[in-house]
Amino acid sequence: MRWNHFKSKLLLKYTLSYISIFLIPLVILTVIIYHNAVNTLQSEIEQTNVNQLTQAKTVIDERMKELQDIAFRIAYDEQLTRYWTHHPYYSRESIGALVKYKATSSIIDELFLYFRGDHNIYSSQGFENLDVFTGRYKFNTWNETDLINDLNTVPFPTMRPAEQVVKGTNAHHSMLAYLVPIAPNNTPAHGTVMYLIHESNLTGLIDSILSDYHGMTYIFDNYGQVLASTHRGETITEQDMNTLFQLEPGTHSLSLNHEAHSVVSVKSDSGWTYVAAMPSSQFFGRIVHIRTFIVLVFSLVVVTGTILAIMLARRQYHPISDLMDFIRLKNEPESFSTANELEWIKKTLHDYSQRVDYQEPYARNHVLLMLLKHGHTGELPAEFKEQLGIRFNYSHYFVMYMGWEADAFPEDERQERWSAIQQLHEVDLPEHDAYAYGVELPQPDHFALIVGFHTETGHEASLQALMEPIVDSLKLTAANHTGAYPAIGIGNRYSYPEQLNQSYIEASTAFEASMLHGQGGTTYFNALSGAQDGNASFWVQKDILLKLVQSLKQGSYDVAVQMVNSALSSLKAETPPVPLLRCICFDILNTMLKTAAEIGMYHVVDQLPKITSYDSLEELEKKLVSLAADICAHVETKSETEESSLMDEIVTYMDEHFTDYDLSLGTISSKFSISSSYFSRSFKEKVGMNFTQYIWQKRMDEIIRQLLNTSDPLKDIITRVGYLDTPNFIRKFKKETGMTPGQYRKQYAQNGDSQDDEDDEETG
Repeated sequence: MRWNHFKSKLLLKYTLSYISIFLIPLVILTVIIYHNAVNTLQSEIEQTNVNQLTQAKTVIDERMKELQDIAFRIAYDEQLTRYWTHHPYYSRESIGALVKYKATSSIIDELFLYFRGDHNIYSSQGFENLDVFTGRYKFNTWNETDLINDLNTVPFPTMRPAEQVVKGTNAHHSMLAYLVPIAPNNTPAHGTVMYLIHESNLTGLIDSILSDYHGMTYIFDNYGQVLASTHRGETITEQDMNTLFQLEPGTHSLSLNHEAHSVVSVKSDSGWTYVAAMPSSQFFGRIVHIRTFIVLVFSLVVVTGTILAIMLARRQYHPISDLMDFIRLKNEPESFSTANELEWIKKTLHDYSQRVDYQEPYARNHVLLMLLKHGHTGELPAEFKEQLGIRFNYSHYFVMYMGWEADAFPEDERQERWSAIQQLHEVDLPEHDAYAYGVELPQPDHFALIVGFHTETGHEASLQALMEPIVDSLKLTAANHTGAYPAIGIGNRYSYPEQLNQSYIEASTAFEASMLHGQGGTTYFNALSGAQDGNASFWVQKDILLKLVQSLKQGSYDVAVQMVNSALSSLKAETPPVPLLRCICFDILNTMLKTAAEIGMYHVVDQLPKITSYDSLEELEKKLVSLAADICAHVETKSETEESSLMDEIVTYMDEHFTDYDLSLGTISSKFSISSSYFSRSFKEKVGMNFTQYIWQKRMDEIIRQLLNTSDPLKDIITRVGYLDTPNFIRKFKKETGMTPGQYRKQYAQNGDSQDDEDDEETG
């Protein structure tokens, strides 16, 4: 079953991290672009409004100048003199002339010509009495007396603010009155031209130019009076009105009626002020298309980025998922509920590291033992030896074989003494520039040391002189650790680690000789390899025969073949007479047959006729090598059989005594007189699990059996199977089964007792 990605908080965290990595800069960049676009557009709109309002100001100023020009022409028109207008005949022509002047301007609603001091007034409608301003035109605030006074005294062109005027019937119109005095040839003004202008004619000019503008527009005179305005339903206070009038030309941001407005102000040469105020909300309505475009682009980028983030997160998470699939094979699914994947990977690596640390001494011992027996480590890579801390970087190597007699240690101190021996796994001798690796051997109370040392001399006597103090130091160290001197056999020194199997055979041979001299003796193999009596040059060297015997006893085929080859090679070089040659060859054969008999391989006697019939040394060598192969194979088979039988005996013993609380790897090793590392390795090969796992499983099975078939209290059951730490057992039980022992009994047993729940609470 694969790890469920959709439930992974870690995958979600990775995805959110990737999304945040691109989303945060994207949001910042989008906000910056949006504000820049809005500010740019706002500046463009405000500048456009300024330009348009300036254009409207120019048009209105031109219209006002146009009205002044009309008044100027009227002043010099002889048809509109006092004489002509009062003449009974020419007055009609005067009225016609006024009609023509009125027609020259589109903003004039009515044009009046008044001669100061007169009681009448002239318009395009004809000759009228001044009562026209109380009849046909009635101003709201400009009474007749003030009006006549202004007509007689106005000193310069004056525009009255727009006000409501009743024209004719009850129809009300918002109109402005523009009074222009006429004074031809720079004489004192003798008359006044008055224009009535609809307010909409002026504001309409502004609206036509500010075509897409929606807001308020005001025209102020020199004194701050509003001449004309467009409110569009909005009204502002008098204070806000004064604020608008006092604005400098340009664009401004103001709050009018508690609402933000964008305001544009321009001034004309005549002193009039033109103001346009637009609510900011209307302005932002004009940038909807920009906002929409940015939102669409932003959304597209977010969707694309999210998809990429998910893909990258899944790609990064993939190796973690593979590790979790592996971990799930080793752990119960319920155990993943409280931690994320990295925590479980970390925990698993920690557990494996602890297991490796626990198994490392056994693995290291196994590698060194293979090196001693075979001269190589099989298919194990060189890096594995490095990881185990095994390094061969010295110029020479030899093997020390140490052993203690069975009664060297009291029975009650045996385990303690053997633990002390295990401290010799690595021994540094800096004073001798030497280093030793300890190897536990399958034989009880036997231990080997692979010793490496440096030297620049190659002389045999010098090498022997260097080896002796190293051996003495290691012997003293072993005695200090154990309290008893061991018997020691020393193999010859070699230059390569691959030759250690020969040194091991030599050390084993020397050890057997050393044991004959009693506990504490030390024997060098080269001391055993003296020449035979008689014609020594024709006999096989003693050390070769000794090593041949030991290699056959230990099943070391490579060394045995090498010794056979070495023995026959010396004979080929000497070329002795044929009778003597046959005697020497029978001596080698007799040595091998005697060794076979010692290990219980009696059937080789039946092969004597076949082995003793040969025509050359090469043929004899092939037959002796074949015999060596048979003997070594028999030794290996016998060793495996004995090991299997021993493991069967140990497993039977463990099955009978697994409830003993003091049962341990050390007690088993001590009882059956085998080394702990050898027992640990062999037991796992035999059973398929290590010692601790096997005992735990046996105890678990027994506890479950008693839970389901008895009503005994949980504490009594746990104690009976060998556990003294009840709370720790309950935690381990729950981790393996997913429930406490009491819950397990309640769910599966027929005679369960609620007392177990209380025990769980007290001890869990």
